[in-house]
Amino acid sequence: MTITRADRPHRWPRTGTTATGPVTTGSAQQRRQRRTSRLTALAFLAPLALYLAAFYLYPLYRNLDLSLRDYTVRSFVSGDAPFSGLDNFRTVLDDPTFGPALTHTMVFTLVSIACQYTAGLALAVFFNRGFRLSGALRALFLIPWLLPLIVSASTWSWMFNSESGVTNYALSLVGVGPVDWLASPDWSLASVIIANIWIGIPFNLVILYSGLQNIPAELYEAAALDGASGWQQFWRITFPLLRPVSAITLLLGLVYTLKVFDLIWIMTKGGPGDSSSTLATWSYQLGFGTLMPKFGAGAAVGNLLILIALVFGLLYIRVQRKQEA
Repeated sequence: MTITRADRPHRWPRTGTTATGPVTTGSAQQRRQRRTSRLTALAFLAPLALYLAAFYLYPLYRNLDLSLRDYTVRSFVSGDAPFSGLDNFRTVLDDPTFGPALTHTMVFTLVSIACQYTAGLALAVFFNRGFRLSGALRALFLIPWLLPLIVSASTWSWMFNSESGVTNYALSLVGVGPVDWLASPDWSLASVIIANIWIGIPFNLVILYSGLQNIPAELYEAAALDGASGWQQFWRITFPLLRPVSAITLLLGLVYTLKVFDLIWIMTKGGPGDSSSTLATWSYQLGFGTLMPKFGAGAAVGNLLILIALVFGLLYIRVQRKQEA
C-alpha cells in the first residue's frame, strides 16, 4: 500500500526552530553569555569610570569654568561669578610676568629632562653589566625617588644655604668663595634645577634599566665577534633598541617636570623676585599668594600648562605611530 503525503504523520519543527528560520538554543545561549560578559565588563569598568569622573573630569571642568569667569572671594563662595570669556587668558598673556615664567618653565623642564635622562641612561648601562653589589647600589640610588618631596626640598634648601650650607663649605675647600644659591637671581633657577635633576635620576634609571634587560645578549656577543667596540655597540644596538622605552620615559618626565611646584616653592617660592618663577608657581601665586586672589587668572595659567602637556603628548603619539608603521 502506498502512503501518500497527506497520510504521513505530522512532524513538529525541531526544538529551537521557527517558521521564520532556524534559531537554535545554542545561539540564544551564546547571546546570553555575550550579554553577561558585557555586563561583567561594565561592572568592572564602573569604579574606574567613577574615579576618573570624580578626580579628573570634574576638576578639569571646574578649572575651565574658573578661567572663564570673573571670580572673587565672595563669588567663589556664593558661586555667582559673572561669565568673562577669554578675559582671564588675555590678562595672563599681557602680564609682564608671563614671558619670564614661560621661559623659566621651558629651561627648567628641558635642562632637567636632558640631565636626568643622560645620567639615568649612563647608570642603567653601568648596572646592566652585572657585578657584585649591583643590586644594593641600585637600591641606594632609589632613595631620592622614595623620599617625600618636602624632605628632599628642605634638604637641598639647607645644603644651598649661603651661610651654613654644606655646598658652600665644599666650595671653600677648593678655594671658591660662597655663592648665594637661593638668594641670588643669577643662581636661584640653577639651584632648583640641580635639586630636580637629583630627584628625577632614579626614575630614569629604573625605566631604562628594565628596557635594557629586554635586549638579547646574543646581539652584543655577535657584535663583539665582529670587532665592534663598546661605544659602537651602544650606538648600533643599545640606543636604537631602547628608543620606545626612551620615548615614554621622556614623555613622563616632561609631563611631571612641567607641573613641578612644591620643590620650587619650598626652596625659593619663585624668587627672589621672579627669577625662579614658573607657570606652576605663578598660577599658585595668582590664586592663593595675595590678599586679593585672582582665581580666574590662576586657573587660566593652569589651563595653559595642561595645553602644553597635551601638545607634547599628541606629538609623542604621532612619533610612535610613525615608528610602528
